[in-house]
Amino acid sequence: MLKTKITSSLENCFLDNKIDDFKPLSRLTALKNERFSFQLLCSLENTDPGRVLYDVKLDGDLSKYATLREVISLPASMPVVPGAPVDNYLRSTPGLYPDLLIPLRYHGRVSVVRGSLCAIWIEVDLSEVTATVSAGERELAVTLINGDSVAAREALTVEIIDAELPPQTLKFTQWFYCDCLANYYDCEVWSERHWEIVESFARTARKNGINMLLTPVFTPSLDTYIGGERLTTQLVGVTKNENEYSFDYSLLDRWIDMCDRVGIEYLEIAHFFTQWGAQHAPKVMATVDGEYKQIFGWETDAVSNEYTEFLRQFIVSFLDYMKARGDDKRCFFHISDEPSQEQLPFYKAAKDSISDLLEGYVIMDALSNYEFYSQGVVDTPIPGTDHTTPFIENKVEGLWTYYCSSQWRDVSNRFLAMPSYRNRSIGMQMYKYDIVGFLHWGYNFYNTQYSYDPINPYLDTCGDGWVPSGDTFSVYPASNGTALESLRIVVFNDALQDMRAMKLAESLCGKEKVVETIEAAFGKEIAFKVCARSADEILAVREAVNELIKSNI
Repeated sequence: MLKTKITSSLENCFLDNKIDDFKPLSRLTALKNERFSFQLLCSLENTDPGRVLYDVKLDGDLSKYATLREVISLPASMPVVPGAPVDNYLRSTPGLYPDLLIPLRYHGRVSVVRGSLCAIWIEVDLSEVTATVSAGERELAVTLINGDSVAAREALTVEIIDAELPPQTLKFTQWFYCDCLANYYDCEVWSERHWEIVESFARTARKNGINMLLTPVFTPSLDTYIGGERLTTQLVGVTKNENEYSFDYSLLDRWIDMCDRVGIEYLEIAHFFTQWGAQHAPKVMATVDGEYKQIFGWETDAVSNEYTEFLRQFIVSFLDYMKARGDDKRCFFHISDEPSQEQLPFYKAAKDSISDLLEGYVIMDALSNYEFYSQGVVDTPIPGTDHTTPFIENKVEGLWTYYCSSQWRDVSNRFLAMPSYRNRSIGMQMYKYDIVGFLHWGYNFYNTQYSYDPINPYLDTCGDGWVPSGDTFSVYPASNGTALESLRIVVFNDALQDMRAMKLAESLCGKEKVVETIEAAFGKEIAFKVCARSADEILAVREAVNELIKSNI
């Protein structure tokens, strides 16, 4: 006998789970331009055949906006930080973890295997069809058919509230690696095929709330071993004539045009100095006396006269060019990623060598030492989520935050072993503390640590034992050059939608009332180190926000 159940998108369903382990979901609410998901779980009893293929049919007014995908479990050889205390995780042992979302196979059917829980991910996307969706309750039914007979039917009641999510104001970047795409698909950098793949991945990024894209004016000096280099993805052409430089922006023009097509609003200019200390120049390629070669790199001191002169000429030229395009204020700049307290003098010297040219523009970096900000070294700090307290207590305006592999205790993150409700907790946290920007380093990083070697993301989700599985990327490379979403990136986008709904509620009844309402629903004070411990807690928060909107429109 086939057993089925509709459950929340916040449940992580392992192959060896039992269907009875999960709470059924019968009703939810959404705004008129929202994207929401839920899951249909399927299992065969021990007396059933070993495997059955079922046709899947959706019925109801919302079915034309719905897509069906299968949740695929993939290897997580290092699901948690080795030896660390584990709390509010799904599991801590190596194994198969649910993550990849793929279109239904077998010509739109689903394969249910006896003894293995199957999860179908159902997404309804109303974001492009607001005018055709009216408020009110409607039923969305899912039917499984075996041959000529109906094997199971489950239905969800969805109430569409007569309001729309406001535009996203949070700036969100998740670092985009063009070299990883060229490596994985074995295509030449900036060939027509590469451009197609890059644009497809950028489109999926934007669909999931990423509105700022790491822009490789020079090949990013990120996660590269000392003395090593990554595949050149430099967008700006450089020609050197003695001590003078000229610049060609034709590839950058094409990049910006692509960003405009997919809806990317902001350009995150790649770091001007190497990671973890700002002590060297990134790899810079140039044409010198007719020869295309590297002119700066690990052998170049960050504040050497030659590199400083080059960088200053470039910044002046770049800003003039972007002003002429009307795009200069879309640009956000970096000095060096994650400098430590001991590296403060190097960071300061590097910044001082060019900061006068960037006055009036945002210079931001991921760093968690409050002293960097208090001493005026950086105007826009991006502390880790577990280091935000001094920045919040000192009322730092325009505060960003980020997380990476280091943020594994107490705070939200999106490792494969973390519950989806812990992932989604960050929405209410960023809303409460007026966070204006979020950064994560791994949208599509398909390398080992320091980029020694590429990895196969379908087999290696932890960078070969480097970081907890799920930290290095949020999308998978499909064979056709498109990005396949993980359930983690979709759930994080739900957190961004929560923020937008809270912003709408705030416009109707004030922030104090919204925070009071969501903390009452949550049952505790919201803080970055206080995450949901069940799907019900997050669902209750969002339903409370929706009710606040509904009662005040």
